[in-house]
Amino acid sequence: MIQTDTTMLAAVLAREGVLELQQRPVPTVTRPTDVLLDVEGCGICGTDLHILASPPGHPATHGSILGHEFIGRVAAAGDAVHTLRAGQRVAVAPNISCGLCAACKSGRPNHCADFTTLGIFTDGGLARCCVAPERACHPMADHVPFEDAIWVEVLSCVVNSVDTVKALPGETVLVIGGGPTGALHALLFAAAGARVIVADMAAARLDVLKAAGIEDTVDASRQPLADGVRALVPEGADVVVDCVGNQLDAALDVVRTGGRVSLFGMNAHARPAVRQNTITRNELTIYGSYVGVNTFPRAIAILERGVIRPSALLSGVMPLERIHDALDLLRSGSAMKVVIRH
Repeated sequence: MIQTDTTMLAAVLAREGVLELQQRPVPTVTRPTDVLLDVEGCGICGTDLHILASPPGHPATHGSILGHEFIGRVAAAGDAVHTLRAGQRVAVAPNISCGLCAACKSGRPNHCADFTTLGIFTDGGLARCCVAPERACHPMADHVPFEDAIWVEVLSCVVNSVDTVKALPGETVLVIGGGPTGALHALLFAAAGARVIVADMAAARLDVLKAAGIEDTVDASRQPLADGVRALVPEGADVVVDCVGNQLDAALDVVRTGGRVSLFGMNAHARPAVRQNTITRNELTIYGSYVGVNTFPRAIAILERGVIRPSALLSGVMPLERIHDALDLLRSGSAMKVVIRH
């Protein structure tokens, strides 16, 4: 497909379960508080795979350009934009809240009653250009390599979870699920001085984590999770994070008395039994963590200062023309994280 100055290649949710590469008009700024971005790149995540499943595991707008994990540079701006300049590099917080509903006014915009998301319900970053509200754009330093910078959206969600459980230096944290979000949890906990254990069913993921500096792992395909964890920390972990979405019961088997559990992963179809007596008897604290509030600046600072370098987790960087190859890699389970670079 040949791009012109007025059209661009875009990955469009054409209909249920179908992603099509289409030529779309290059968007323009129509609202005074919006900016036009030259998209630098866009990550692909599990939410995208859920959207493209049939039946879908996550809602999205048919006809929209997908891609909610993107960064870019300001190409044009509305008349009311005053915090950004042309050419400036920005990371985009794709979840747009209304600011008017009860949840927003009570300080929980991540639970907005009129939530929308760039790259899911409106056009996103799997195209050369995208329009975004000024308030969604966060400046990011040019010195951060693309391969690290592209993680900022998912990192902002993980920062929220890590903040919630407040793991202290010297504590032991078990992360159940070694995919991208589990890996980011592990790197942040390790950077804060905690001992980190990661459990997963895929040995390839655990190998990536070991190469990134996470030494203690449990291959749950080879032994029961509880046995593997207790061999490393007999008294149980101080903190357990479920990055899968259905591992609360397993977490209760491996968290120490008085410990904390963060439920980060989401699976709308999971209906696990809840051992309430265990939670009460062992005085456990259970946290839920959804997206995040005001965590983008922290996530950007973490990357700008090199606190962690998630580029070590990348499986591949591909052009948009190979989006279907990227999706196939992720569906196969052979890749940790694949991103598109324009």
